[in-house]
Amino acid sequence: MSNRDPSDEKTPNDAEVNAMKDQALRTLLTPEARLRLNNVRMVKPDLAAMVENYLLGMASQGRLHNQISDDQLKQILLSIQQPKRDFKINRR
Repeated sequence: MSNRDPSDEKTPNDAEVNAMKDQALRTLLTPEARLRLNNVRMVKPDLAAMVENYLLGMASQGRLHNQISDDQLKQILLSIQQPKRDFKINRR
């Protein structure tokens, strides 16, 4: 008879998940693209997370065959980023 706690099962913690994610992004992105994504992460962490999830999803589906270059990452960032709203104030 064993008094095993189900939470003792081997599940990856946040640090392990982040390490696996970083390793996957290293293989998916060129060094220049990784640098750009890190810069975006400092300014807009939500946008960087969306791009990372998009890239990891594409890779898991087998839809990425080459490394993503800096120019390709720029296009992905532009397509994912929410359009800015311009407000025009008319004063009378």
